[in-house]
Amino acid sequence: MNGISLNGLQACPPAVTRLFLVRHGEVEGHGEPRYNGQQDVPLTEKGRQQYGQLVKRLRDRPVRAVYSSDLSRCVEGAEMLAAAYGLQPVALRQFREIHAGAWEGRPWRELQERYPRQWQARLDDVVHYRIPGGENLLEALVRVRHALGELLMCHRGEEVVLVSHGGINRLLLLDALGASLERVFSLSQFYACLNIIDYRSLHSATVHLCNG
Repeated sequence: MNGISLNGLQACPPAVTRLFLVRHGEVEGHGEPRYNGQQDVPLTEKGRQQYGQLVKRLRDRPVRAVYSSDLSRCVEGAEMLAAAYGLQPVALRQFREIHAGAWEGRPWRELQERYPRQWQARLDDVVHYRIPGGENLLEALVRVRHALGELLMCHRGEEVVLVSHGGINRLLLLDALGASLERVFSLSQFYACLNIIDYRSLHSATVHLCNG
């Protein structure tokens, strides 16, 4: 998929930081839903090709920095994107996926069968429920917002790429929209999708594109 053209996107205003928020490419084991979480799951060859398409989509933008989660499925893409601008990507642990604790690496089907009460408890309170050994959505948002705040201060008036994860991207999009984290399952994030958010501050943002 070539994606939505960015030709009509106006230049970034001086008081704004424009974030090109990317989900990593396709990963091994993608055919069965599971919580990869903070496990280091490798990309498929298709995932690398998807990053190549993103490089083409963004190559005409005046990007000044490229950040990513420090997990390899994000770092690989950040390196490809940064190379197109002659930049060195910055990988930060704070942009890792939501920590799924004891459920990481395990298919949803298995979790539903083995832990039906815990599975239902999470569905009943997706914002506050903490998977054993993991973090809940509020904790993940606090973590990523702190790192994002520093990024915004460093890049006022600039366009920046961030390669992260489906769960983290959903939290950032909901936060930018001022929407409840309870709506986390209402947003899609396909592999290697592009989101565009203009930030005047952490508390004032405009979403131009979601899951594009």
